Amino acid sequence: MKLRELIDKLEIEETLTTEEWTRLLNHFTQEDAAYAADKARTIADEIYGKEIYIRGLIEFTNYCKNDCYYCGIRRSNEKVERYRLTRGQILDCCHTGWKLGYRTFVLQGGEDGFYTDSWYQETIGKIKEAYPDCALTLSLGERSKESYQRLYDAGADRYLLRHETANQQHYGRLHPKELSLKNRKECLWGLREIGYQVGCGFMVGSPYQTSKELAEDMKFIHELKPHMVGIGPFIPQKDTPFAQETQGSLRLTLFLLSLIRIMEKHVLLPATTALGTIDPKGRELGILAGANVIMPNLSPVDVREKYKLYDNKICTGEEAAECRGCIDRRVTSIGYHIVSKRGDYKA
Repeated sequence: MKLRELIDKLEIEETLTTEEWTRLLNHFTQEDAAYAADKARTIADEIYGKEIYIRGLIEFTNYCKNDCYYCGIRRSNEKVERYRLTRGQILDCCHTGWKLGYRTFVLQGGEDGFYTDSWYQETIGKIKEAYPDCALTLSLGERSKESYQRLYDAGADRYLLRHETANQQHYGRLHPKELSLKNRKECLWGLREIGYQVGCGFMVGSPYQTSKELAEDMKFIHELKPHMVGIGPFIPQKDTPFAQETQGSLRLTLFLLSLIRIMEKHVLLPATTALGTIDPKGRELGILAGANVIMPNLSPVDVREKYKLYDNKICTGEEAAECRGCIDRRVTSIGYHIVSKRGDYKA
């Protein structure tokens, strides 16, 4: 079967075998990628039109109890200048974002035990009281199902938890022994059961990754049926064990974005900041490959440099309004437009 026939099969059957995935990812040409991107964009346009959703990202803490080998805010990195935002600072970020047309806020941070469930519940309540029409996404890492339930009951709508890799052996090479892929997946299934709109995802080109691992990622995504999938190229961070590893491929990331859109047609698919970091037009290319979400930063400018999951992250010095204007111009330049909507998953 020719590679384009595999892409056609994915569109119709929404699944491939491990061998088919591996062959497709190992041997695709630029022409195959263009074929997939055209198909992905057609699918996205049919469901979401020319609208691009924006999420206001608030990186509220860079403390983390975990020691993931790829992450710049891992607990053993003593070169990080740690910070925590107060509830008032978070609400200020939301206020700024609302005025700029953001209707989804994303609270993202390391796994920081300083913030309790009750603190999150009160914070979520305050945000929802001030902005009842907003969607609130949490990205707080692994927690108990009971904790997830409490935060959902407090008003959280969505939860982002990248699975990072669906292969057990590969997971063990990226994380210390106290972290397990089994627990990660159980968290994702638990979030779905509670009723969150759930997002998973992985790094493209992470150390030790082969097409076999990527095939498993794609099969897991199809099994989980998430509402969102966040993928981006692996970018090394200089103060981690993977500082000297090779950066992930723009070409492969874009192709995988297209394949995810073809497979999970209604999924909310970000063109990530990491894409824009490795290529000046990375986010535009992501949209043209099938993405329909962008997540600009609403964090206070004075802490953005401190939330360094990877090196050379873009937009760390831009004020929120400046960042919003830049994104608008970039999206308009490729024939799409930013909308002030919650941007929910369309079933």
